[in-house]
Amino acid sequence: MRDRAAAVAAAGCAAALALVVVTLGVVNPPRPTSIVTDRLGPEGGEPVDGYLARAGASIGGPDADPRWALVSLDIEMTADQAYGLADGVRISRMLFRVPLDRVQTQLIGVDVPANQEAVRRSPGVAAGRLQGTAGEWDRQARIDAVSAGRLESGCACVAGMTVRGDLARLRELAARPGVRAVEALPADAVHGRFAVTPLLPEHIDVVRPGPDDGEVPAR
Repeated sequence: MRDRAAAVAAAGCAAALALVVVTLGVVNPPRPTSIVTDRLGPEGGEPVDGYLARAGASIGGPDADPRWALVSLDIEMTADQAYGLADGVRISRMLFRVPLDRVQTQLIGVDVPANQEAVRRSPGVAAGRLQGTAGEWDRQARIDAVSAGRLESGCACVAGMTVRGDLARLRELAARPGVRAVEALPADAVHGRFAVTPLLPEHIDVVRPGPDDGEVPAR
C-alpha cells in the first residue's frame, strides 16, 4: 500500500510540475529570434557574370516603391567619392575593406544617417572598430592595425554601400561610371534583416577569397 501511495503521490507531483511549466510558457512565451531572410551580394563560388546578370535583373521593371539595394564598385573609393557617386540616392551603410596586396582584410559595415558629414566620419568609425579587436593571432592583429591606420587617413577603402531608392533611380545609379553592379531586394524587405557582401573589385571570374600569403606592410 505504501508503494502504491508513493507512486500516486509522485504522479501527482509530476502532473503539477507539468502544469506549472505550461503555465509559465503561456505567461512568458519565448522571444522570437531575429532571422536573416534576405541577402545582397554574390554567393561564394558564383561566377561573376552570373551575379552581374542577376543583379541587373533585380532592378528591372516599373515598380516605384523604394528598395534596399547594394552598390558594388569598380574600384575602391574614398568616402567623399562614394557620396558624390550616389548623387542624392540615400546611402544607408558604407562598406569598407582596406586593399592590401595578397593580404585578406576585414569587411566592415558602418550605418550612416542621411547626411554627408556622417558619411565623411564613417571611415573613422570603421577604424575604431578595428582598433578595438586584438585579432585571432598576431598576423591578424597586425593586419587590423594597418587597416585602422589607413582608414583614419582617409584611404580609398569603400568597397560598396547599401542605398535606398526606387527602381528608376537605382538603374540611373547602376549606369554611372565607377559602379560595377546594383542589386535590389524586393520592396517588402526589412532593414536590418538582410546580409550584405559586395562584389569586390578583385573578383574577376569567380567569387572566391584571394590569396593571403603576402607580407603585412608596416603601415
